[in-house]
Amino acid sequence: MDRQQQLLRIAQRLSAASAAADWNTVRDLNTLMASSLPAMAAQGKWTPAERAALAALRQQQHDALQRVQSASTDLGKQLEHMRTHQEGWLAYALENEFAGTEA
Repeated sequence: MDRQQQLLRIAQRLSAASAAADWNTVRDLNTLMASSLPAMAAQGKWTPAERAALAALRQQQHDALQRVQSASTDLGKQLEHMRTHQEGWLAYALENEFAGTEA
């Protein structure tokens, strides 16, 4: 597979993984890029089509990063909400537990 096809394939996979919030695959693809891109660059000058594919990959990586940051922010808010309401949930759980033992 030539470099242009490789770059476009990685970009497509990265786009799909980030859209699906598949963060493990996003991580794996970032690792793949870290090892593959220097090897690809060592093969010689990039053609205009390869540079365009590289730019598309760079954009997909940027978009994936934005999605990761957004998901991280949302998760932080969720965890903060859970921490804030922890006492109420514990009281509710204990109330239900004791209600089930009364006869």
